[in-house]
Amino acid sequence: MSVIGLIGGMSWESTALYYKQLNELVRTQKGGLHSAEILMRSVDFAPIAQMQKDGAWDEAGDLLASHAKGLEQAGADFLVLATNTMHLVAPHIEAATEIPLLHIADSTANALTQDGFERVGLLGTAFTMEKPFLIERLQSHGLDIVVPEVDRTNLNAIIFDELCRGIISDQSRATYQRAIEGMMARGAEAVILGCTEITLLIGDDDSPIPTYDSTDLHVRAAVAKALG
Repeated sequence: MSVIGLIGGMSWESTALYYKQLNELVRTQKGGLHSAEILMRSVDFAPIAQMQKDGAWDEAGDLLASHAKGLEQAGADFLVLATNTMHLVAPHIEAATEIPLLHIADSTANALTQDGFERVGLLGTAFTMEKPFLIERLQSHGLDIVVPEVDRTNLNAIIFDELCRGIISDQSRATYQRAIEGMMARGAEAVILGCTEITLLIGDDDSPIPTYDSTDLHVRAAVAKALG
């Protein structure tokens, strides 16, 4: 079994899901008392969230790259960055390490294209919905990406002010449902839960179109690679 180098803490709420699901899936596939071999670096999210607000992406990239290098030196065979937004600095991590980074957009896009979807909605932080780093990676797989035309500020606030703090609200779920309905009206056939916290709030039962949970899909790709 390969050793997974997990960079988390952004937020720890979703990183806890990664840790739990990685181990559960390894146990399911290998049986008995098997669990995943993981080296984890969980960071303090507050300074990184401030770097995001300040647009200090190079500084954030250098910080995560240093943690990635530490995991590589400790014996990780590949890296998993447990956040969609911080894949904006994936090039920093890849430049600093020799081991591969398992990109969250690739595992998500692969599942969608295998299921025959072409035009899909994307939910996430404002950075994810408005900057090109994730959208262009998804488009490279042949997907046509739709993002919400309204409520982006509210959607972003729900992630940072509620989900990252473990707060789950029916009112916020309804806000996300309206965003999904708006993208569906523009032709979206499915929707990507493109922030690792959104799975805490929304699932298939809450959506008029299929949801693709980037956290779950990233975990499945990581276990497949680890058990290779």
